[in-house]
Amino acid sequence: MILCVEDDVNIQELIVYTLNSTGYKAKGVNSAKELYQVLTEQLPELILLDIMLPDEDGLDIIKKLKENIQTRMIPVIMLTAKSSEMDKIKGLDSGADDYMTKPFSMLELISRIKAVLRRTTNEHSNILTFRDLTMDLSKHTVSVDGQKISLTLKEFELLKKLMENPGIVCTRDMLLNEIWGYDYYGESRTVDVHIRTLRSKLQKAEMYIETIRGVGYKMID
Repeated sequence: MILCVEDDVNIQELIVYTLNSTGYKAKGVNSAKELYQVLTEQLPELILLDIMLPDEDGLDIIKKLKENIQTRMIPVIMLTAKSSEMDKIKGLDSGADDYMTKPFSMLELISRIKAVLRRTTNEHSNILTFRDLTMDLSKHTVSVDGQKISLTLKEFELLKKLMENPGIVCTRDMLLNEIWGYDYYGESRTVDVHIRTLRSKLQKAEMYIETIRGVGYKMID
C-alpha cells in the first residue's frame, strides 16, 4: 500500500485514483495525525509526503519516521510547492528518498515511485530486522536499537540463521551442520557455547533468543 499524505483534497484524490488505476493499492490522509494513526494499523510500502501540512511540518515528520525502528525503512517521496535548491537539500538531508515539486505530472510520479521502490527493495534485501535488532548482510554488521554490536563470524552466522527463521525452532544438529559444516566432528555443546556468548553481546536483545530445552533455539514469536 502507498500512503499519500496531502491536505489538498483535489491533489490527494487525483494521486490516489491514478495509483489505484495503475496497479498500486493507495490510500490518502489529510494530516500528520491521520498518518500516525494509519502507521499503528499498517506499514505502507512507500509514503508520498507533503511538506506543508496543517498540523505538522513534513520535514519534522520524516525525521520522526527515520528515527523510529518500525518506520525508518519505509521509503518517502516528498511532494511540495517549495522548489528552491535549498528546500530540496533539506528534504533529502532529512531522509527523503526523492523530492518532487508541484505541479508535477502523474506519469512522472509513477516513474519516480517505481524507481524508488526498485532501489529500496534491492537495498533492503540485504537487511534483516527483528524488533530493534538489525543485521546488514552486505556490510556484515549487527546493531541493537542503532548501537553496533561486534560479533565473531560464527556468532553472526548463528544469529542470521535464527533471524531468517523467526518462530521456527532451529535444532542444535541443524545449526551445527549448517554453520560448522557436515564434516565438523565437534559436539552440539559447541552451539550452546556460541549462543551463550552471542546473548551476552546482544545485551537487552538476548531475550529474543529462546531456548527450546533438549531441542535447540528460536527467535521468539
